[in-house]
Amino acid sequence: MKLLIVTAVKGFEKEALSLFKGAKINAFSNADINGFKTDDHENLIDNWFSSSTDKVRSVLFFSFEEQPKIDIFLHQLREFNQEIESDNPMRAVVLPVESFV
Repeated sequence: MKLLIVTAVKGFEKEALSLFKGAKINAFSNADINGFKTDDHENLIDNWFSSSTDKVRSVLFFSFEEQPKIDIFLHQLREFNQEIESDNPMRAVVLPVESFV
């Protein structure tokens, strides 16, 4: 079992859902989040109220799934990211799950 975590800008939410469907990952969770991107490597804590930080409406998905379905998802995601023209491609990470209850 693995933990798949996916982030995307809000504008790609429907496409992310389509990737989950295409990989036959039927059980997942999501949450609206704010993404931040700075060009000058400033520390967000040191400059907490700065207006120079760009906030991006984003969405986070996660799912506990077996590797074969995750492989399909990642393959589809690579293809999607190659076809889009965006500075904000969808991102995914896969983490091992050592134990669960």
